[in-house]
Amino acid sequence: MDDVLAGVGPRLRDLRKARGATLADLAAETGLTASTLSRLENGRLRPTLEQLLPLARAHGVPLDDLVAAPPTGDPRIHLRPVRRFGLTVVPLTRRPGGVQAYKVVYPPAGRAATTRLQTHDGYEWFYVLEGRVRFVLGEREFLLGAGEAAEFDTRVPHWIGSADDRPAELLTLFGPQGERAHLAPTRPSQPAKPAKR
Repeated sequence: MDDVLAGVGPRLRDLRKARGATLADLAAETGLTASTLSRLENGRLRPTLEQLLPLARAHGVPLDDLVAAPPTGDPRIHLRPVRRFGLTVVPLTRRPGGVQAYKVVYPPAGRAATTRLQTHDGYEWFYVLEGRVRFVLGEREFLLGAGEAAEFDTRVPHWIGSADDRPAELLTLFGPQGERAHLAPTRPSQPAKPAKR
């Protein structure tokens, strides 16, 4: 039991950093104090269920992931959407740290928040699954449709949202420390050689 609980702190810290959240951000989301969160992450406070439940919800991960529960033998992935800042975010990556994958649904343009550019450490790649996206990067603006993709350094001021009165769905890869998604270039397939007789 002590070994299980000792591993919770580092996992909490990795999850928070992977999201690019500060202790103050997480405190506002969970209702726990920044001091309590710091002590949990550093292993100076033994976590309780009342603390772990809001943390799992805020990070969008199952409680089992926080305590590294052994696998149950069920190979299915149970995706749990999380609502944040008017967006629906479905975490697709189950491990903390490194490049993270998400499905993000942006509300129709009329219901979205005002265009407020943001910056943070990291590197992002997104692919439009459905709908049209308005993407502001620095002083430039782009419209992307289904099947189009973009990648950018998140230290450049940016904003992403639906471009019209329909929701927009994106597949997003995000590297909090600036890791880029290494996409292998596609190569044209070679025509089949006729069989020798």
